Amino acid sequence: MNIAVYPGTFDPFTNGHKDLVTRAASHIFDKVYVCVVEKSNKETLFSSSERIDLAKKSLVELTNVEVIGFDGLLVDFAAKLDAKVILRGLRVVSDFEYEFQMSSMNKKLNQNIESIFLTPSESYAFLSSSLVKEIAKLGGDVSSFVSNDVKNALLRKFSK
Repeated sequence: MNIAVYPGTFDPFTNGHKDLVTRAASHIFDKVYVCVVEKSNKETLFSSSERIDLAKKSLVELTNVEVIGFDGLLVDFAAKLDAKVILRGLRVVSDFEYEFQMSSMNKKLNQNIESIFLTPSESYAFLSSSLVKEIAKLGGDVSSFVSNDVKNALLRKFSK
């Protein structure tokens, strides 16, 4: 079985994330694990359980996709899942520098795991979780960037 892991904080899970997972699960991999980082260096708006739940709701129609939380080294977690590929998205040039460094380190830690990069569909090339949170915080409409569940969760967070 051709298995990939797609790691991230997903704070929140966007339509750009969904596009990448859908394309990977439909055309490239037999199984995709969306791996939500439980403890992050980033300060997150949503708890890990909220991020996992929102990603699950956003991907419910994809039967070969599973959303799970993880902590620790990604390559170790991927190996436990029998994944041979780490899937990452690249939007802009600055993403490449960071992802290239991470890919090289992951390869050094486990030479049996490859990194594959997908670019977003053109309609999502500009989209980031940070931008979505900023728009929602300022009262803007994020409905074209996230699922209804995520939009409603953002409204609840920022109405407090």
